[in-house]
Amino acid sequence: MDTPAIPLGKRFRGFLPVIVDIETAGFNPKKNALLEIAAIIVEYNSNADLEITERYSTHVIPFKNAELDEAALKFNGIDPHHPFRMAIDEKEALHMLFKPIKNAVKRNDCNRAILVGHNPAFDINFLNAAIYRTQTKRSPFHPFSTFDTATLGGLVYQQTVLARIAQAAGMEWDNEKAHSALYDAEQTAEIFCRIVNRWKQLELRDSGSGEICP
Repeated sequence: MDTPAIPLGKRFRGFLPVIVDIETAGFNPKKNALLEIAAIIVEYNSNADLEITERYSTHVIPFKNAELDEAALKFNGIDPHHPFRMAIDEKEALHMLFKPIKNAVKRNDCNRAILVGHNPAFDINFLNAAIYRTQTKRSPFHPFSTFDTATLGGLVYQQTVLARIAQAAGMEWDNEKAHSALYDAEQTAEIFCRIVNRWKQLELRDSGSGEICP
């Protein structure tokens, strides 16, 4: 992609927000398999409104000796052994996601990416475990700092559940698509963009200025 008209480097203290959603075979990042991962890149448009610019997702092959919790698989509807999953191993999946994220960090004059998620402690823990298992070097993400749309949703929309935040924001929600990593990441990204853009409008209103203040 071309260099954006308004880079994000100064908006979040040198961090580029990247929305991540991970579907897994349980709750233990060291024992349970990472099965699906999606990453959404958001950037400013020419009006300094945050919007989705790139989407990436892949199914992931369970790592060797990974534990598969049947309750978790029933919840997210993933069959790890389905022949049409087109899954790739963890190291390849991380490489596929990290390359465009690093490019986006660079073109936005940022220092690194920061994971945006819904209750993101879950996602960052599984991401870090996969990075450690695969000995992947130079992750673009901050290792522990995150932005949480559950917290932001509670502040702005008085809701903390992803589906209810989306509905309160006037977005459509499809229960049949929920718990797909890409769908949940896209919905989370749209919520994050709406909150950031709404905050910008409040700043402009309170300052009495019509100027764009990225």
